[in-house]
Amino acid sequence: MKPIDQAQARAWLATAVEEARTGLAEGGIPIGAALYGADGTLLGRGHNLRVQDDDASMHAETAAFRNAGRQRSYRGTTMVTTLSPCWYCSGLVRQFGISRVVVGESETFQGGHDWLAEHGVQIVQLDDPECTALMRDFIEKNPALWNEDIGE
Repeated sequence: MKPIDQAQARAWLATAVEEARTGLAEGGIPIGAALYGADGTLLGRGHNLRVQDDDASMHAETAAFRNAGRQRSYRGTTMVTTLSPCWYCSGLVRQFGISRVVVGESETFQGGHDWLAEHGVQIVQLDDPECTALMRDFIEKNPALWNEDIGE
């Protein structure tokens, strides 16, 4: 899979950030994601819905994946997420053969992106200050909810 250029990665990240802000406005955890096809088509987008749906499995990447509908293959697709994917979401990426993950930030949470890279998934880290600020602010104001989300 050819590398993605920074402008494209940041444009796709904007979709995930919009989802994260929607989740926050709904009273949820501000993590957003989007799944893009090999041709750059937006297949699905979503945000963390654990609080809103009272469903521990509805992480942002899961919501985007579900909203993409069934795909014949996930080879060549890109999962874009505002935060490094947790082990659950990293497992989803591996299980279905998603080829690339664009990570908005991994400063506030170091998920499974290194493990994914070790298993052939292309990782693009953007170290986006907006994503970092969104999570830092949320964690500071909602430590108990954050710890619940990451399984602490």
